[in-house]
Amino acid sequence: MDTSFLVTSIVITATPGSGALFTIAAGLSRGVRAGIIAAVGCTLGIVPHLALALSGAAAVMAANPVLFDVIRWAGVAYLLYMAWGMWRDDRGLAASSETKDGSAASGMSFGRVIRDAVLVNLLNPKLTIFFFVFLPMFVDVDASDSVLRMAGLGAAFMGITFVIFTAYGAGAARVRDFVRVRPTVNRLLGRGFALTFVVLAVLLAITSQ
Repeated sequence: MDTSFLVTSIVITATPGSGALFTIAAGLSRGVRAGIIAAVGCTLGIVPHLALALSGAAAVMAANPVLFDVIRWAGVAYLLYMAWGMWRDDRGLAASSETKDGSAASGMSFGRVIRDAVLVNLLNPKLTIFFFVFLPMFVDVDASDSVLRMAGLGAAFMGITFVIFTAYGAGAARVRDFVRVRPTVNRLLGRGFALTFVVLAVLLAITSQ
């Protein structure tokens, strides 16, 4: 694997975005297992974007402002939906009843975590354009195995995403107990995450192709 690809992927993945922030919020609110599940969900949310890039459909999206805008505004709406849910919960971000490691959490709770995590990345058209532009930079597009090599790099990017996001989720879970016993801090943290998702929604809304 090209070192420049590895370094670039780590930098891009480690830069906080909606997926990383959602994973951190999951770790804080439900514990280590939820943080890991959120990391899995965010990683799975990359698959459709990679598939579009490999099939050439990303080029269609790049040339189709209407399609790009439909997905973009769906992403904006979903980010605002999550922000509203966090804002209106006066208990705070880490006030759920699950145990520290998430072992007492219900299947429904974890199902919701992975659903939201997948949608956070799925409804981000910038990821499709990113793969359309990013992967070909590290592959000889004229080679007969260029699609296979791009798929391999995409899988590596997904692996890097999972590792870094898992670290984010697990790290957030480690400070969960500290937050839970401080209601004011807990409530302010929840409001802070809600506002952050609003900011991300606004940034996505004003993004052009």
